[in-house]
Amino acid sequence: MEKPLNRPVRVLVAKVGLDGHDRGAKVIAAALRDAGMEVIYTGLRQTPDMVVNAALQEDVDAIGVSILSGAHMTVFPRIMALMKEKKMDDVLLTGGGIIPETDMNELNELGVGRLFPPGTRTEDIAIYIREWVAAHRDF
Repeated sequence: MEKPLNRPVRVLVAKVGLDGHDRGAKVIAAALRDAGMEVIYTGLRQTPDMVVNAALQEDVDAIGVSILSGAHMTVFPRIMALMKEKKMDDVLLTGGGIIPETDMNELNELGVGRLFPPGTRTEDIAIYIREWVAAHRDF
């Protein structure tokens, strides 16, 4: 059973790199907001450094990266490395986009949370984030 949270979950939603397609990220941001989470959307063309710094400043529980450019095997490991440097071990890194299953598995082994392909129900994403935060963050 999920333990109750005494404040809203805070999620940073980011688009990293030159990928200019942000409709999916905006849909996810709105769905997470509708699920009762506080959402910070960083906008397009963020760098991994910008994402991690914003996550630190905003004191988020989770970072969600939307990526369609094919750069996922560069972007996610770089964000993970920066999170480790900044001792953000209790912050979830998750995301979605066009990511082959073999790459998803490899990223999971590096410590990236669950990754969601196009067509995933937004409710499933919200449930995953809420349950991960309840299990890993002190409230």
